Amino acid sequence: MKLFRTNISIPVCGAALAVLVAGCASSGVKNPSGVSVTHMTADEQGFVAGTGVESQDMVMVADKMARSILAIPQIANAATPPTIVLNPVDNQTRFPINKDIFLTRIRAQLNSKALGKVMFLARNQMEALEKERNLKRQGTVTASADPNVQEFKGADYFLTGTLQGMSTRTTAGTSDYILYDFHLIDARSSGIVWEDSAEIKKQGLEDAAYR
Repeated sequence: MKLFRTNISIPVCGAALAVLVAGCASSGVKNPSGVSVTHMTADEQGFVAGTGVESQDMVMVADKMARSILAIPQIANAATPPTIVLNPVDNQTRFPINKDIFLTRIRAQLNSKALGKVMFLARNQMEALEKERNLKRQGTVTASADPNVQEFKGADYFLTGTLQGMSTRTTAGTSDYILYDFHLIDARSSGIVWEDSAEIKKQGLEDAAYR
């Protein structure tokens, strides 16, 4: 299945409007070196780059994993959409990144492009969900969808992942290898029904600070 990417173009001030041209020339955020802010797509590598996990890596890895998940028989041939719960990613690299952004992007890609092939359960909202269920049971609010207010759905699978890395640093520069591994675990049997990985190696003259 092909996942689509949208490129956003930024309009440029017209030369015919002299007043606006002058205004555009003097506007815009500048960094300390005087270079204008550059609008880019998330899968591009910019001039501010290091050997660690960056946006273009996240886009590539998440898109690959979403396509791979959709291709397995447990998803592609399921009579009803399987339910999936996201479990935190284990970041074992030296980079202090927002590791769960990978799962967020995978979920968003599947929800927007998979045409209902899978269903994700919002376990991170359990407190609010339980409060709403109790209000419905008490009759404080209406339960139009189901007067009996049934229990929440259970998970068929857990989606999680691990980021592992190896680093080398000498006077010549820095080298980083990162393995991105993700897998689906059967919630009933604990079996791993799907697993896929991507690996990226980068070298650079200088290290970068990641936050």
